[in-house]
Amino acid sequence: MRNRLPFLSLSSYGVGWSVNRRIAMVTCVVAVLLAIAGIVAVVTGGGSGHQAAGTDASAPADSSPSSSEAAPEPSSGSGSVPKPPQIAEPVAYAKAAAQMLWSYDTRDTSRDQQLAGMRAWMATETKYADWASVSGQVPDPVLWSRMSDQDQHATAHVTEGHYPSAFKQALADDPSAITEAYIYVVTVNGTQQIAWKKGGSGAEERAVTLAVQCRPSHDCTLAAIAPSVTQ
Repeated sequence: MRNRLPFLSLSSYGVGWSVNRRIAMVTCVVAVLLAIAGIVAVVTGGGSGHQAAGTDASAPADSSPSSSEAAPEPSSGSGSVPKPPQIAEPVAYAKAAAQMLWSYDTRDTSRDQQLAGMRAWMATETKYADWASVSGQVPDPVLWSRMSDQDQHATAHVTEGHYPSAFKQALADDPSAITEAYIYVVTVNGTQQIAWKKGGSGAEERAVTLAVQCRPSHDCTLAAIAPSVTQ
């Protein structure tokens, strides 16, 4: 039986954390969302990704997320991580951000470059930007090195993005609430294709709920990977 290798996966977020740490992380994000739109958040125990039925059993296994850390300086480059697009529409930006989060290439991108590239997508308003929820998707240095040894890389296909019903209801109840931070909650669905040495490959369905900041007359930015909310 072939060894199962780690891979960058949103479904690993929060796995193995203590209950207190998970509650603290969720509380931080929910507090922001509640403050701007009165959203009722429903926290899922397994993170926001979903295992695809019929995925190749030899596909790499999810890794544990890294701890919160500062991103490397942009001067380190961002390897294969795409630059954030100039998009002012929340759903379109969230779809682009999800595709970025689900894609990586250890063949030409170091872990520091991956983090630096992801950081470029983040909101600059520290009051709303939750870098820990995003950087936590990247495996620790040892696991990234193992992935690199296997030339592991992934691409993503986004199928759709939408505002969860709880967010739409909150906006309908109080349309002016969004004007404090202009943070929109968007759920994105898609598929991630993973490949590695000797023709190894696998596929997995993905879903993630993102908090995206889109102030008027400004391009959108990524604020956080949010707890799952009512669809």
